[in-house]
Amino acid sequence: MTLSDLQNAFRARVIKIANSEFGIDLGNISSEVPPKTELGDLAFPVAFELAKRIKQSTGEKKNPREIAETLKVILETEDNGARVNVAGAGYLNVFFDRAEFLNQSAHSDILPRANSATPDAPKQMVEHTSVNPNKAAHIGHVRNSVLGDSFVRMLRARGERVEVQNYIDNTGVQVADVVVGFIYLEKLALDEIKSLDAKLASEGKTFDYYCWDLYARVGQEYLLDEDLKQKRIEVLHAIEQGGNETSALADYVATRNVECILKTMNRLDIRYDLLPRESEIIHLHFWQRAFELMKERGVIQFQTDGKHKGCWVMPFESHTGTDEHEADKILVRSNGTVTYTGKDIAYQLWKLGELGLDFNYRLFSKYPNGKEVWVTTTDPTENSRAPKFGKGETVYNVIDSRQSYPQEIVKKGVAAISPEKGERASVHLAYEMVALSPAAAAELGFQITDEDKQRSFIEMSGRKGLGVKADDLISRLEENALKEVEARHSDISREEKRFIANQIAVGALRYFLLKFTRNTVIIFDFNEALSFEGETGCFCQYSAVRANSIFRKLGASGLRDALKLVSEKRESVSEILNTEDGNEIWSLIMRAARLEESIAHAVTQCEPSIVAKYAFSLAKEFNNFYHKHKIISEENAVKRAVLIVAADIARRSLTDSLSTLGIVVPGKM
Repeated sequence: MTLSDLQNAFRARVIKIANSEFGIDLGNISSEVPPKTELGDLAFPVAFELAKRIKQSTGEKKNPREIAETLKVILETEDNGARVNVAGAGYLNVFFDRAEFLNQSAHSDILPRANSATPDAPKQMVEHTSVNPNKAAHIGHVRNSVLGDSFVRMLRARGERVEVQNYIDNTGVQVADVVVGFIYLEKLALDEIKSLDAKLASEGKTFDYYCWDLYARVGQEYLLDEDLKQKRIEVLHAIEQGGNETSALADYVATRNVECILKTMNRLDIRYDLLPRESEIIHLHFWQRAFELMKERGVIQFQTDGKHKGCWVMPFESHTGTDEHEADKILVRSNGTVTYTGKDIAYQLWKLGELGLDFNYRLFSKYPNGKEVWVTTTDPTENSRAPKFGKGETVYNVIDSRQSYPQEIVKKGVAAISPEKGERASVHLAYEMVALSPAAAAELGFQITDEDKQRSFIEMSGRKGLGVKADDLISRLEENALKEVEARHSDISREEKRFIANQIAVGALRYFLLKFTRNTVIIFDFNEALSFEGETGCFCQYSAVRANSIFRKLGASGLRDALKLVSEKRESVSEILNTEDGNEIWSLIMRAARLEESIAHAVTQCEPSIVAKYAFSLAKEFNNFYHKHKIISEENAVKRAVLIVAADIARRSLTDSLSTLGIVVPGKM
């Protein structure tokens, strides 16, 4: 039985007693964790709620402490292995049987429901990354991807069935800009672009980096050449129409950039199930179907006058913000073109199985570990062997906070078309931007002025070419980590050093991007991210490596013998855990047991930083435990066994919490 199971069992007992003794149906009740283990392992403020409800229903005034005493007596008559105290004005504090809990935890999985979803379980859908396929991914995209991937891992840790999507806007203006660059600045046809791509590969360069520079160059040319800006409109129209040389060129450019982006994200252990493309939303008439549904149900209105004359608009209340927010309610412009918001509503309806249409699919590629990633297409040839995509119960969209209002329009639009799904089916995981510290910007080669050095952070702009490519960031972290590994482990092979450096670099980056709440602007700094001290991924990894070293020294029989002794000597174990010294050991055990609860809270709040904070607090408490206790050399055999089992529970929980964040524990650091 896990801690969550135990807590739920106590909640159920308290609810049952409240009903039988006082005739009050509480439904659900809250519980709290006392600030110190000496005060209990679980606290119920239920007596205060019962006193209020009794007065409401009968008019009788009852003292909360008196109610709590009644609950205590009945709870303690049950054979639940726990002690109950009444504290303060009426708190019900529960103390678990420490020896029994330690024994059960020692033989239980930390996350018993992880990856246990059945094929027919309700599907949770997470869309993240969704990089415009016009150039290399940058550090902002990495924050999006790490947030989304970690949230996927948390859902799976709770036993949910999850589908991961990476939306590809292959017909948008950013792709059109790069196509303008190839056709009108580089003056290259499709075959010549393919030759250029091959030449870049032979030189150890990548297509997405080339497109990065070309995109910035086009942006500068637009400022000087109005005719070129007009070409963008023509190119965009040709791409959306499809079936022409320009759209074929655009498809190649977008597809190659997607391939590069997937390789980048795979370096961070981030993978996808499906790549839905905007071109299929257009060509398979998803928008037309959504448009029909909206008109049928009165969700959308045609404007015959005013500033939106000739447009189809969602008739929600006026936004109190900018004119841009008002424009987000436009789904079809007066020239007949569909806005991003309109296409997003159609896509969201498909995700939830409410559109009545489906994509065709083809295999896009396989990851090195054999996992397949599929892409949408107009060709039905491979449909028979494609997995069943879509038809989710809830859709989580990881999109930056600047898109909050359009996402709200999408949510309201979908709910208006499908009230049975409602707004609860669409969840926006918004996040703020990533900037660089002046030191990090200088390390990456930015030209830093004296004025820049005085700023707290340096902003980036992809259109101006001022940004940090994700691959550059990862590679620089790996190089810095390798120096640390070489200094600590000069005796191991170069290959092993690089392998460990990669694990440290990925862990450092992922943790740095996850430890801040989603609504926090992140200022990235290399030294801070790679520090082995403080709230960092390296510190958490190092703590887990230290824990693993204990069990290497103990040998194969060390843990087995400790588990046997803890199981057989319950009375002695109880005596040890109920001393002042034992309270600290028990505190570590209880913190380690709260991982499942932490993940549940993170999912409910849509806030992965909760698990990151949990991992750090557990790592910190384990380090204190490690320094205070002579785990291997403890002379008292039973206490030694308790210390070993407590250390094992902590290291398993720390390893699982880091894995849920996408962080691997290296063999050594």
